[in-house]
Amino acid sequence: MAHVATLILLAPLAGFLVVLLFGRALSEKAVGAIGTSAVGLSFVFSVWSFVSLLHETKREVTVNLFTWIDAGTLHVPAALLVDPLSVTMALFVTGISTLIHLYSIGYMHGERDFRKFFLYLNLFVFSMLTLVLANNLVLTFVGWEGVGVCSYWLISYYFDRESAASAGKKAFIYNRVGDVGMLVAMFLLFSHLHTLTYLHVFGSAGTLSPTVATLTVLALLLAATGKSAQIPLFNWLPDAMEGPTPVSALIHAATMVTAGVYLLVRMSPVLALSSSGRATIAVIGGLTAFVAATIATSQKDIKKVLAFSTVSQIGYMVLAVGAGAYSAAIFLMISHAFFKALLFLGSGSVIHSLNGEQDLRKMGALAKFLPLTFPTFLIGWLAISGIPPFAGFWSKGDILTNVYSYSRVLWLLGVLTAILTAYYMSRLFVLTFRGTERFREVTHGHDPHESPWVMTLPLVVLAVLSTLGGVIDLPWIHHNSLAGFLDPTFGFIPALGHSSTAAQFTLAGVDIVAAILGLIAAFSIWRDRSSSPRFEREFLERVWRWDDFYDATIGRPLTGAAQFGDAVVEPRLIDGAVTGVAVGVRRSAEGLRKVQSGFVRHYALAMVLGLSVIVVYLLARVG
Repeated sequence: MAHVATLILLAPLAGFLVVLLFGRALSEKAVGAIGTSAVGLSFVFSVWSFVSLLHETKREVTVNLFTWIDAGTLHVPAALLVDPLSVTMALFVTGISTLIHLYSIGYMHGERDFRKFFLYLNLFVFSMLTLVLANNLVLTFVGWEGVGVCSYWLISYYFDRESAASAGKKAFIYNRVGDVGMLVAMFLLFSHLHTLTYLHVFGSAGTLSPTVATLTVLALLLAATGKSAQIPLFNWLPDAMEGPTPVSALIHAATMVTAGVYLLVRMSPVLALSSSGRATIAVIGGLTAFVAATIATSQKDIKKVLAFSTVSQIGYMVLAVGAGAYSAAIFLMISHAFFKALLFLGSGSVIHSLNGEQDLRKMGALAKFLPLTFPTFLIGWLAISGIPPFAGFWSKGDILTNVYSYSRVLWLLGVLTAILTAYYMSRLFVLTFRGTERFREVTHGHDPHESPWVMTLPLVVLAVLSTLGGVIDLPWIHHNSLAGFLDPTFGFIPALGHSSTAAQFTLAGVDIVAAILGLIAAFSIWRDRSSSPRFEREFLERVWRWDDFYDATIGRPLTGAAQFGDAVVEPRLIDGAVTGVAVGVRRSAEGLRKVQSGFVRHYALAMVLGLSVIVVYLLARVG
C-alpha cells in the first residue's frame, strides 16, 4: 500500500521531469505520449490503492516519506493519508486528467509551446494529488499553492494576448486572497491544538472553544471561496476561459475548483463543531449556485456558459457541505467531473471545427457535421440538466433531498437553480447544434469537420461515465455504494433526518419537473431565434456588475491612492524627508569644517583655552 500510494504522486512528477529535461529533443507525439502515460499510470496506481484499501481492516493508512519540518513544537512530516476520501479524489482526478491529456494531444497539435503545455499539465496533476493525499495541512497547502501557480501559467498560456495575461493575474490574485483564509485557519488550529496533522487535529478538535471553531470554519470557507470560485471570490473563474479548452476542462472538472470543496469536506470534524459556521457555508453555496445560474443564462461565449455552470454546480456542493451531506457533495463532485469534462471537451471539439470561434450566435445546426461530438454532448447536456437516468439526476437529487431536511428555503433556492440549469444548458445546446447555420463566415464557406480520434475517444468514454455514473451511489443502496465506502471518513457525523420513501419519490419528481420546465422554456424561446430576447439584460451578461463593483470600491480607490503616493507622498514626504536629512548633514558639516582650519597654531590655541577652562572649573570647585 505504501509504495503504491507513493507512486500515485511520483508518476506525474516523473512525466514532468522527463518533459522538462528532454522535451526539446522529443517530438510532439513523444511528449504527448509521455505526459498522458504518466497520468494514466497514476490512475492505475490509484485503482490499485483503492482495491488494497478495501482489504484493510482500518481504512486509514498513513504513509510516512520523511521528516520535513521539525522546529520547536512544529512537527510536519512529508506523509500521505490513504483513506476512502483521498483515494476517491485520486481516482477521479487521475482518471479525468488522463482523458484530458489524451484529448490535448489532438487539440494542441501544432501549438508553439506544445511541450511547455504538457509540462504544466503534469505538474498541475502532481500538485492536485499532493493536495488530496497529504496527511497534514502544511503539505496540503503546498499542493494548494501548486495548483494555483499552474493555473496561472495555463490560463495565461497565450500570454501575448492582453486578455489572457490579465485573466491569469486575476485568477492568481483572487486565489491569494483566499489563501489568507487557509493560513489563518492553520494558525488558529496550531495555536490551540499544537498540531496540523489531520488525524491529530480530528482527535483533539473537541477541545476547541465554540468561538475558535467558528472562526476556523469561516477561515476555511474563505479559502474555499477563492479556490472553488464562490461568492465573493467567484468572478475569476469565467476569465480563466482565456486558456486553451483542455485547461478549462482540467480546472473545472478534475482539479482546481474541487480543491476548496475537498478542503471543507476533509475538515468536516471541525465543521461539525460550529452550526453557525456550517449555516454560513450553506448560504454561500446556495446563493452562489443561484447567482451563477442566472448569469449563465445570458452569456454569448460557449465556454463562459460552461464556466458559470461550474460555479453554480460547485455551489451545490458547498451547499451540501453546509447541510452536513458530505457524501452527497463528493457524489456530485465525481459525476460533475464526468459530465463537465465531457461538456468542455465537447465545446473544444465544436470550437476546433469552427476555427476557434466561441460565439454561440455564430454556430447552429452543427449536429449533422459532428457525428460523434453531437451525441456525446447531448448526453452531457441531459446529465447536467438532471434528466434521469443520467448521473446528474442522482447526484443533484441526493443533494436536494439532504438540503430539504436541512432548510426548506435553501432547498427551494436549489430547485430554482435546477430550473435555470436546465434552461441555460438547453439554450446552449439549441444554439450550437440545432436551428439554422450561422457559421459560414467563420468557416469561409467550408463545412465544419469532426475532430480526430484522440479528441473524440475521451468524449465517448466520458459520455458512458455520464450515463452510468449514477450507479456508484443509488439512493436504495448503501453498503456497496460511494456513501458506504466513505462511511469510515464521515461516519462519526450525525446523519440528517431521513425523508420517508414517499417524500423521496416526491422530491425526485420535483427534480424531474424542474428539469423539464427548464428544457421546455429553452426550446420554446430559442427554437427559431439566435438573437437575445429582451429579458437577457446586460446586467446578467456583465456578471451582476460584480467586477464593476470591485473596480469602484477596491480597484479605483487603490489606484487613486497609488497615484497620490506617486505624485505627493513619495516626492514630497519620503523624498523630502530624505533630502531634508541630507541637507541638514551637509550644512552641519559645512559649519564644522570651519573649525578644522588645518593650522597647528589654531589647534594649539584651542587646546590651551580648553585646558584653561578645565583648570578654572577645578579651582572653583576646590575653593
